[in-house]
Amino acid sequence: MRTAESCPVETPRLDTDPDSWPDVVTRPDASRARTAVTRAVLRRALERLPLQARFADGTRVGLGGPVIDIHDPAAFHARIGTTGLIGFGESYMAGEWDAPDLVAALTVLAGNAAGLIPAPLQKLRGLWALRRPDMQRNTPTGARDNISRHYDLSNDLFALFLDDTLSYSAALFRGFPATWDLLPAAQHRKIDRLLDLAEVGPGTRLLEIGTGWGELAIRGAARGAHVTSLTLSREQRDLARRRVREAGLDDRVDIELCDYREAVGTYEAVVSVEMIEAVGEEFWPTYFATLDALLVPGGRVALQAITMPHDRMRASRDTFTWIQKYIFPGGLLPSVEAVEDVTREHTRLRTTRRDAFGHHYAETLRLWRERFTERADEVASLGFDETFRRMWTFYLAYSEAGFRSGYLDVQQYLFTKEVTIP
Repeated sequence: MRTAESCPVETPRLDTDPDSWPDVVTRPDASRARTAVTRAVLRRALERLPLQARFADGTRVGLGGPVIDIHDPAAFHARIGTTGLIGFGESYMAGEWDAPDLVAALTVLAGNAAGLIPAPLQKLRGLWALRRPDMQRNTPTGARDNISRHYDLSNDLFALFLDDTLSYSAALFRGFPATWDLLPAAQHRKIDRLLDLAEVGPGTRLLEIGTGWGELAIRGAARGAHVTSLTLSREQRDLARRRVREAGLDDRVDIELCDYREAVGTYEAVVSVEMIEAVGEEFWPTYFATLDALLVPGGRVALQAITMPHDRMRASRDTFTWIQKYIFPGGLLPSVEAVEDVTREHTRLRTTRRDAFGHHYAETLRLWRERFTERADEVASLGFDETFRRMWTFYLAYSEAGFRSGYLDVQQYLFTKEVTIP
């Protein structure tokens, strides 16, 4: 019987630089046995999913729905059989598979993530899943390297797909569907809500952990607060300082190239937007204990965090993922339960409010992805090749799918610091 692997196919060839993308250019040398097992496991999974996988030999698998076109089944199975979801992403980067509606296909996969791998193989995860390399640990030195790999890519790159606020986190819309012209106001709404939660006003000493490109610091200072903002990205620091200066708020904002563990002083309010995802599980207690130590008694922390299901976090927390390899080195999303456990066990911070708005993030990511696609030629003119553009498209679509499926969520937390009575 002829299989997709035995049918000769012409794999779409990208002009891929082997020095920049060695694991994309080189197809893994997978054994016949491993490839056969992978093919069987994937076929069984696909047969039960509401999508359709179309193979190069005409084979179709699935219940129908969003389409995945697998141009080179042999390479596709070899990559997944060797490196799991990393191989799945690298296969897309290599042009070995595609999808007419990438988000829709990935949403189906994200919504069924827990059951894609049979339970017996899940129990053997430690044997087949790649382990996160030690070099990605978020020690003070490691954290600087990890942050730089993403945020120091190019301010011009981020400016191409972000709105004029340069906010790189979930916006808060009034309704759906969202449109590009409403994105700046939705970003300001998100920022203002965090500042309101932290009760930031005239004279407030505000610490921001994770500067971004300065929009929150500017809006906090415009309220009359004295803002200290910390970042590990030189590119972000330099542009944020310029934006603060142009806003005429130099006297109220200090932007420092500083690890959160090196922060000093005391503050009535701390705000941190989607920075905990870069902290790493082993350092979550240190992160929250640092917030606790810097906050005055009765002070308030407003934190925005992307979260994932607790059981999936526990199952995958030591696994090396495609996102960690190519997008956010050292990153790990917490669960709501993990945040509660860490703050209760290691701090005097107590959750007084938590609001989830994952669908807003899906819309935010859609707008970014569409903008990135529309401006692909400008991305190329900055020196980012086709493999990078496919990688970034996959990242944005993969993230959007996580929120559309409900696998991912985003929370705004308000923590208050307990007052100890002598």
